[in-house]
Amino acid sequence: MAPSILSADFTRLGEAVRMAEAAGADVVHVDVMDGHFVPNLTIGPPVVRALKRITALPLDVHLMIDNADDTVTWYLDAGADMVSVHVEACRDLAAVLRSIRAAGAKAGVALNPATPVSSLASVIGDVDYVLVMSVVPGFGGQAFMPVALDKIAEIAAMLRSAGSSAEIEVDGGIDETTAPLVCAAGARLLVAGNAVFGRPDPAAALAAIRAAGASGTDL
Repeated sequence: MAPSILSADFTRLGEAVRMAEAAGADVVHVDVMDGHFVPNLTIGPPVVRALKRITALPLDVHLMIDNADDTVTWYLDAGADMVSVHVEACRDLAAVLRSIRAAGAKAGVALNPATPVSSLASVIGDVDYVLVMSVVPGFGGQAFMPVALDKIAEIAAMLRSAGSSAEIEVDGGIDETTAPLVCAAGARLLVAGNAVFGRPDPAAALAAIRAAGASGTDL
């Protein structure tokens, strides 16, 4: 499970992250938006650096920005353990992925709902994970787009064919209902924001989504 702090109370981020850690989260998902690539503005390297000081969980940084080629090192230097970038936002996607790996972090490619799976073909050997967006990125709390299920299954098949051990992460509309569906399709890391931090008991919500996802796999 990867709870997204985008839906947490920004005045109490430390508490939210510690809760997620105590509840059994695998990573902390950090959504970085620049107001250009997506129509919202969120956080930057100083927050990543601050979070790194208070949690032992890996920081999963999703760069929804249009200049990742020039700024990815900012997030790596701040302590990101995983960094995903968008195909459409990189001038040289392969070079960005290699730079992430060279820094000792896991490199991911994020695919918007309209981005074809074929865009991964040229970099399949450079990715540690693929982030499938099951909503149009930019805002939390959106409804899950069922078309993502076919995309997840297609990516899973591509990875198997390439002999890749890369994992599939999915973000957008993940809750107790959609978690088993995406896991059955091949996803193994689930990002949930509003379905965790928007509930009266976030820790219980996180545990429920994890259990629901497990029911969709043989793991």
